[in-house]
Amino acid sequence: MSDIAPAGPRRWAQAALGLLGLALIVMPVAFGMFDRAPQGAAMLADFRPFMTQERLDAFQEDIADIDAAVREVSERAPAELTGGDRAEFDARYPAFTAFERTWVGIEHDMSELLDSIDDNVGNYRAVDELPSFTLFPWFFAVPGALVLLGALAALARARWWRGIRWALIVVGAGLLIAPAAFGMFDRAPKGGRMMEAFRGIETRPRIQAMQGYFGTMASGEGSIRVQVVPDLRRAGLSQEELDERFPATVALGERWVGIIGGFTPMIGAMVDNLPRYRALAGLPPFALFPWFFALPGALIVGLSAAAGPRLRAPGRARLGTARRPLTKGAK
Repeated sequence: MSDIAPAGPRRWAQAALGLLGLALIVMPVAFGMFDRAPQGAAMLADFRPFMTQERLDAFQEDIADIDAAVREVSERAPAELTGGDRAEFDARYPAFTAFERTWVGIEHDMSELLDSIDDNVGNYRAVDELPSFTLFPWFFAVPGALVLLGALAALARARWWRGIRWALIVVGAGLLIAPAAFGMFDRAPKGGRMMEAFRGIETRPRIQAMQGYFGTMASGEGSIRVQVVPDLRRAGLSQEELDERFPATVALGERWVGIIGGFTPMIGAMVDNLPRYRALAGLPPFALFPWFFALPGALIVGLSAAAGPRLRAPGRARLGTARRPLTKGAK
């Protein structure tokens, strides 16, 4: 018969589990995750329509079409309307001239913005494929509450420990497995790169500049459509000749409403999500989030295992106890 018997669990390990559970509950509160994470989820949802390669390619084409029309009018219209006298052309069409002079900067800034967004389409998709940010605070708080309650129950009733211990191991294993199951070790760093790239986009000065660009662009396009093109017709150009000599200008007039209709909601999303971006940027770096799951999970499993139950030898447990005296006549 074995001389090994079970002893009680290690109380220090159970106490450590309780503290770890409390830390998991406090962590999302300390980081403001219950407020910030839902804002991050809303931001991702608002940008989803624009974060596709097809949509971004269309935006790039729109910028290229505007650029082609501006160059075309600048290079060809003076010859048709003022005999090549550029000074007279500028005086007759001041709105277009002002637009032309600012267009180089606008085109550079808009293209840089679109290139930056384009470079982060893959990073955005990686983050968007994670579970909803709204759930992230609960991914810490719920396991933390289970661990804390389990540890407290075991400290109060040692005989419950056997069942609680295995339940806590399951909770810890879930936290340990979650980052791998969600692909967080790959996706979270990509999210961090996206947030860093958007740091230069989601700023009030940048957004206000973008809004101003559209006012300038609308004024310039209006000058082309309302002044330049009608004057070209009055100068004797037929529609066929306009199509042949000013194809980009004609195409811009036909597509302008669609171009503005495409860009306006994107700029609106940038405006609406400025505070949401700041809220999301206030969270710890994305690359750390997998470890916020894995490390507590490993500790919960390890502490649950370390807590026992221990084994002890019955003979050693009775050392120091009084021996029963020998009966009279015993040898």
